[in-house]
Amino acid sequence: MSSSPKDSGAPALSSVPTPATLDAKPAAPEAPKAVAAKSEAMAQVRSFVAGGFGGICAVVVGHPFDLVKVRLQTAERGVYSSAIDVVRKSVAKEGLRRGLYAGVSAPLVGVTPMYPRPQLLPHHEPQHPLTIGQISAAGFFSAIPMTLITAPFERVKVILQVQGQRPSPPARSPRRRPLRLPRQRRHPRPRRAGSAAYFAAYEYIKRKLTPKDPVTGAPTGNLSLMAITCAGAAAGVAMWVPVFPIDTVKSRLQTAEGNVTLGGVIREVYGRGGLKAFFPGFGPALARAVPANAATFLGVELAHQAMNKMFN
Repeated sequence: MSSSPKDSGAPALSSVPTPATLDAKPAAPEAPKAVAAKSEAMAQVRSFVAGGFGGICAVVVGHPFDLVKVRLQTAERGVYSSAIDVVRKSVAKEGLRRGLYAGVSAPLVGVTPMYPRPQLLPHHEPQHPLTIGQISAAGFFSAIPMTLITAPFERVKVILQVQGQRPSPPARSPRRRPLRLPRQRRHPRPRRAGSAAYFAAYEYIKRKLTPKDPVTGAPTGNLSLMAITCAGAAAGVAMWVPVFPIDTVKSRLQTAEGNVTLGGVIREVYGRGGLKAFFPGFGPALARAVPANAATFLGVELAHQAMNKMFN
């Protein structure tokens, strides 16, 4: 009786080594450093995407407040009596969509490079955290390249927001005149000082709200989304207080026609009502801080949750 290969001890065909299997080398495990670098790169991409989405949410929620602010800053005396009057007249004249969202396309396009900043996202504190002064300086210098990118979008936004608000001379032709941008001129950039104040206030309030051990004083957990939103809203208020007069001058320079100078605009604004004339629209700017920051952080959180479901 013949025996099977299994009974006779002969090797099975599937276990016989071939030249291909002899030459093949086992796959080398991915280096830990490469894995860490890849994971860090993906985290940065996700933060960028989430920050951009949060910025879009902030623009959608906060643009009506910004439009009211700009129109109050650039209108002649007596045109509007209050922020509510701006909304009422704008909606009655231009409809609900344009009356509240004129010029929104420009910040929506330029918002992505402005909002994805790691400081805005919940994170674990390092062993040696930066001081408030260092964070403020980082916010100041980070606003320099950001301003170079977003300034053209900001200028287009302001001009679109005030288009049709000022009386224009009689046109020689019934054809609709295209949008014309005033000649480019140097104007103050309040974003750098505002960014320094924003991040300093945000970090200070965040540290005060962070749960701490009563004995050691060490952080015992991360902030809730509500606490982060409150810190961001308070930081938004702190940002506008020192820079709002500069922002008023900027808005008037961006919409001025003819050959005007920075000193001439400052004298003109001061002549309209002293120091108080530098603060039209201050209320809407402060009111924007709470819903816009809430929308930002909510958008960031929702984007992170969506990406975690898709890629994890």
